[in-house]
Amino acid sequence: MKRVRKIMPEETHYFLDDIRILTNDPSFTAWGWAVVNMKGVVEAVGCIKTEPESKKRRIRKGDDTVRRISEINHVLMEIIGRHNIQCIISELPHGSQNAQAAVMIGAVAAIVQTIADVKGLPVDWYSEQDAKKHLLGKKSATKKEVIDNISKIYKVPWKGVKYHDEAVADAMAVYNVAKTQNQIIKMGR
Repeated sequence: MKRVRKIMPEETHYFLDDIRILTNDPSFTAWGWAVVNMKGVVEAVGCIKTEPESKKRRIRKGDDTVRRISEINHVLMEIIGRHNIQCIISELPHGSQNAQAAVMIGAVAAIVQTIADVKGLPVDWYSEQDAKKHLLGKKSATKKEVIDNISKIYKVPWKGVKYHDEAVADAMAVYNVAKTQNQIIKMGR
């Protein structure tokens, strides 16, 4: 018979300190991500950039979409493994201007949810408007305003590359709202 060890309250803090959160600004072209520990320290950031290549490769658009999904999946799975991610939070993609944009929105949401399901990780979704309202007190803001305000709160290793820094800032804005609403993050504070 297997023995189960009871975790004492003073040990709970130790286990919570080991939790790493992957926060995302999902996008097909520039997927911003950051790894944040339970103390709110940014441990790693990045941007997964994919570009359509159907014309260059002379393949169908659908095949090219699947290739891009696969690229994003591989990078995210590597991040999750390398950083021992225990919780995922993400901006919930919204709106679409055409059919292709609607496909992309569905695909990026499916990527996050499927990886969470397969890895058995909790995932929490937040709207872009909620993230901006929590960060800036208003529902719309420029990318520069988001970067500037995130810089005041977190030590982020910016690259000085526009698309990269904007995507990372948006991912951090999602974390910023999640720290007040996500039960796992709230337990560790």
